[in-house]
Amino acid sequence: MTAPILSCREVTHYYGSQMACRNVSLDLYPGEVLGIVGESGSGKTTLLKILAGQIEPTDGTVSFAKKGGALTGLHEMSEAEIRLLARTDWAFVHQHPRDGLRMNVSAGANIGERLMAIGDRHYGNIRASAIHWLEQVEIDAERVDDLPRTFSGGMQQRLQIARNLVTSPRLVFMDEPTGGLDVSVQARLLDLIRGLVRTLGLSVLVVTHDLAVARLLSSRLIVMQGGNVVESGLTDQVLEDPQAPYSQLLVSSILQV
Repeated sequence: MTAPILSCREVTHYYGSQMACRNVSLDLYPGEVLGIVGESGSGKTTLLKILAGQIEPTDGTVSFAKKGGALTGLHEMSEAEIRLLARTDWAFVHQHPRDGLRMNVSAGANIGERLMAIGDRHYGNIRASAIHWLEQVEIDAERVDDLPRTFSGGMQQRLQIARNLVTSPRLVFMDEPTGGLDVSVQARLLDLIRGLVRTLGLSVLVVTHDLAVARLLSSRLIVMQGGNVVESGLTDQVLEDPQAPYSQLLVSSILQV
């Protein structure tokens, strides 16, 4: 059986006395998209940040399989090792593109900076890679020298994706990637993400409150409520025959819209 690329066991986190998530265990496999859904305050974003090494859990373990290696606990890695993973094997797509972009430098520089962070210093190669990735996310190459603030919200999100994927990560974390976008823009972005995931063989953890997004992107689904996992399984199975009362409530709410 294929080994997971990311695994966590009994992960719990408190903000002071406030419990954010409790006893969460999961495995993510190579090439798989795992969706985490739940209402605001359910603990899904906190869990995502813990898995991405941005927050240290109060209890429990998170492990990642480096290229060609076995699972290694993040707690066994130095801060420098985790920072390197975040620039190479990992990518993090924020809900708000402004959190993942530098708005005062050009689109090309936003993409190129990630290459420079791993040691690329050849201007011609960096610019060519930036143009290639703009085209991959359906942004006109002529916009390579334009500032992100001149882009629409959907274009900014696509630029953030290009910035993240230029170093060929194996694992991508996405926090509400279509949040705040118009429905038509969401549909175009989701088609783009699905195509990139399939073409590049990415492993993805996507947090969303939108079950339609979860259905389109994820093969497996975890449902969270009040910091706890209340249901998990194949996406179609969970959405078509939810077992937990909270999952049933979520599904019925979108059927009534």
